Amino acid sequence: MNYLNRFRNRDMNPIDNILQKQPVLILDGAFSTELERRGCDLDDPLWSAKILMENPGEVAAVHEDYFNAGADCVISASYQATFEGFMKRGLSEAEAYRLIASSISLALEVRDRFWEKAENRVNRPRPLVAASVGPYGAYLADGSEYRGDYNLDEEALMRFHKKRLETLIAAGPDILACETIPCLVEAKAVVRLLEEMPGIYAWISFSAKDGEHINSGECIEDCARWLDSYEQVAAVGINCTAPEYIESLIERIRTETNKPIVVYPNSGEHYDAVQKTWHRGSADLSYGERSLLWHKKGAQVIGGCCKTTPDDIRKIADWVRLRRFGSP
Repeated sequence: MNYLNRFRNRDMNPIDNILQKQPVLILDGAFSTELERRGCDLDDPLWSAKILMENPGEVAAVHEDYFNAGADCVISASYQATFEGFMKRGLSEAEAYRLIASSISLALEVRDRFWEKAENRVNRPRPLVAASVGPYGAYLADGSEYRGDYNLDEEALMRFHKKRLETLIAAGPDILACETIPCLVEAKAVVRLLEEMPGIYAWISFSAKDGEHINSGECIEDCARWLDSYEQVAAVGINCTAPEYIESLIERIRTETNKPIVVYPNSGEHYDAVQKTWHRGSADLSYGERSLLWHKKGAQVIGGCCKTTPDDIRKIADWVRLRRFGSP
């Protein structure tokens, strides 16, 4: 409860606090594909959450790489970390609790070590740790987070998310990253839970199938309009989506809300959720160049999702720091 009280005493949400100091809050990039690049085997229903059990040092190393690249916020390794998933694997409820909470403590420890060094405090805000809250479809591990067709109502989705949200919040992140949400009913379920937890802020980030619709087929404007009136929703946006759709989605979101818009799309490669393989796409601009266009369209929280790297985040940081301080 002390953690909840600390949130209640804040004057503003963490995103607004950073955006008062610089034009863009820089998120990290891909997590799971970075672990794979480091040699981790993620061919498992637990996906990146598996590494919390097997090699937490690699989780910490990825977070550190992104802080060094210039990220103002890293997202925890809890996207696919659920009580149901861990217990299906044979772990006890207590063991599942410990692993879910460890995703936050690892990120906080890395952030605090990073911030202790004076050279890391030059021309940048104290970085945030966001607790990843993946969708119900991520637990299913069947690609349904790219379809949004799991046919559950708000009450059922609230029951699924409640214990994990409470566990993550108790571990002490700065904000929740409710990400890759494929359908509005799941966003509504999460927001209803937030209302039971005063002072807790979250961003809501949908996955989209084109420049107009989230993966369920619902219009992004309808999602932004519904979320606009909720104070605890700190930002609204898109992640795990092809970059060519982002400009259109930003424009449509902006017609329905003045909240900060968060975007962290994929690198441009396309994921086959059935075969679990990536296929190279075409890219006329670098990721850094594209991110500047997204900002000009109205995005204020920018990072990367699948297949992006610390180098992509460094390119975002280069132009953000340049615009703020007049030098890279």
